[in-house]
Amino acid sequence: MNNIPGMNVVVVGAGIVGASVAYHLSCQGAQVTIVEAGHVASGVTSTSFAWINTTYSDADPAAALRAAAVSDYRRLEAQLPDLHIQWTGSLTYGLPEVTPAPGISTVSGAQILTLEPNLKHPPAQANHAPEEGALNAVAATWALIKGAQARGARLLEQTQVEGFTGSADKVSGVKTTHGVIDADLLVLAAGTGTTLLTDVLGYSLALDASPAIYIRYHSPPQLVRGIISNAAMEVRHADDGGLLAAEDYLDDAADHQPNVIALRTAEAIRAELHGVVSLDVEQACVGFRPIPKDGAPLVGFLPGISGVYVCVMHPGVTLAATVGRLVGMEITRGTPSPDLEPCRLGRFRR
Repeated sequence: MNNIPGMNVVVVGAGIVGASVAYHLSCQGAQVTIVEAGHVASGVTSTSFAWINTTYSDADPAAALRAAAVSDYRRLEAQLPDLHIQWTGSLTYGLPEVTPAPGISTVSGAQILTLEPNLKHPPAQANHAPEEGALNAVAATWALIKGAQARGARLLEQTQVEGFTGSADKVSGVKTTHGVIDADLLVLAAGTGTTLLTDVLGYSLALDASPAIYIRYHSPPQLVRGIISNAAMEVRHADDGGLLAAEDYLDDAADHQPNVIALRTAEAIRAELHGVVSLDVEQACVGFRPIPKDGAPLVGFLPGISGVYVCVMHPGVTLAATVGRLVGMEITRGTPSPDLEPCRLGRFRR
């Protein structure tokens, strides 16, 4: 697509990925309309552990995007006064080996206790990522939306997509419950709901809805200073002091329901940390993460159908700032981004 000054773009989905794309497109001069079936950040964004995690395995196809996450979030923090990130750092141990990213070091047991003095059983060593952080994903999404609105973007909540206008090979707009919106380009960033939209267009997206359990506890303050991820628990404090935990979803058996797992996780946390005099479950729920079948983000123009661009990935919070920047430039400048080449949808077509 050639560069179109003031091009009209409709972004479908107001989670953190869609919000980042909308903000960066607005910064590049596009006229943006954000269409959201529910409310801002009402999908999986609201149940994200929201760790800006730059660590990756050898096989991680998004390694380069992860590596840029901290600098891109630092940039956004400087640009958006409502965006607040807890740059606490993280400790990881007792998990499968990963490739240490730049800035991640190995620390000893004594150093671990300096970083996290409440640990009952500090390991002999751990990976420490001092530059990593976490955020309130809902508040961050709103900060991005407001930043886009300040540059002229329009937000339509509780507006469902019912279909598309145009021809079989070229989309020119979107039909919604509040009428038709014409567009030079549609960006589909609706998380797991993106598959329903591409199905309407006759394109089967290689995307799975992967469940995970999000837990929030009322807890004593400062049980942990940063983010701790080990075989027993993955925990951090929220910006308001609550303790957050993430757990794998197993199945829908009675003893694997979110509230039951939250109680078992609370016992694991008590076994791991000093000072846990109370730990009451405030929320325990399942969130469905959009995970492409090969793990790499799905970012780029929809093959065979002009006027549609897809942007969906996991982990959304970690990658949102970087991918939003790259997508915004790619779309408005009309120049493909080399950094997004591993993410193209065509890799699934033979």
